[in-house]
Amino acid sequence: MSNATLELVTRFESLFNSRDLDAIMACMTDDPVFEHVAPPSASVGRHRGRAAVRAVFESLEQHFPDYTLEMTDIFATGSRAACQYTLRWRQPDGSEGSARGADLFTIRDGKIAEKLTYATL
Repeated sequence: MSNATLELVTRFESLFNSRDLDAIMACMTDDPVFEHVAPPSASVGRHRGRAAVRAVFESLEQHFPDYTLEMTDIFATGSRAACQYTLRWRQPDGSEGSARGADLFTIRDGKIAEKLTYATL
């Protein structure tokens, strides 16, 4: 299962740069959980269900204009995976903002059931 888990999580993370929310959500179970700690201006915390998780993903461009996500390391074992990344975006003054982060995943039935995101801004 590790190869399938790794392929799923790699595809999922790569989709954020395409902004294709339908494809992103297609990688998730019908009852996903998403937990995040940044940005402070967003409704941080634990979000449950497709509508709640999608709403957070839809708000990314608002909080991180013109963002790009670069995976720096990714691995999987069984139904678990982890990805380190760097997120870059355009600040209001035109300069570049960046954050390093890690996503921890739990896979169920070939889809992402849980995504826990921790980042430093």
